[in-house]
Amino acid sequence: MTIEPKHFTIPRRVRYATLEPDGAPTEIWLGLHGYNQLAHRFLRYLQPLEGGTRLIVAPEGLHRQYVDHAARKVGASWMTSEDRLIDIADYVAYLDALHAHLIEERGLAAESLRTVALGFSQGVHTLCRWIAFGNARIDRAVLWGSTVPPDLDLTEHGETLSRADLQLVMGDSDEYFGAATIAAHEARLTEAGVRFTSHIYEGGHRLDAEVLKKLAE
Repeated sequence: MTIEPKHFTIPRRVRYATLEPDGAPTEIWLGLHGYNQLAHRFLRYLQPLEGGTRLIVAPEGLHRQYVDHAARKVGASWMTSEDRLIDIADYVAYLDALHAHLIEERGLAAESLRTVALGFSQGVHTLCRWIAFGNARIDRAVLWGSTVPPDLDLTEHGETLSRADLQLVMGDSDEYFGAATIAAHEARLTEAGVRFTSHIYEGGHRLDAEVLKKLAE
């Protein structure tokens, strides 16, 4: 007897949260949360970007689970190691569709709209794969608190990442990424010819309001 997993596609609803601009949007920021976070809570950390004509959007990962069963606290993630290639294809299609929906829903001209995508922690790997495999034009990509996925082929996708104006952001006391890891990551990108700008701030594995404002200037 052979037991083999199979797949078929279904329609489903997804969740995202927004901070609306004062006027017609000229710029969209998409913030991809980290592991075990939720979109509407993550969006609070992006409030320093609020104002003007900037539409700020936090998509939520497709997988929810209990973080604390006793407190019934729930978080979301983008993928696990189980069935990972299907999960990657699903979230790339989801982010492409959401980006197109945001533009169409508001009757915006895609060619004149600037898109900035920020990935935090687990969201960095999600963002890099979206850039590599998706169709949306990302004008600036902020990789905050993690690295480009080790399994992403930079020979094939390095130039696509470079075109997204990569901004690498890391705290100088990030508990998950020390100086040696950061140096090795930057060396890997440099060796592959991937263009990037690095930002180091005082702090740990978190978003920093002042750095956010600087990146938005």
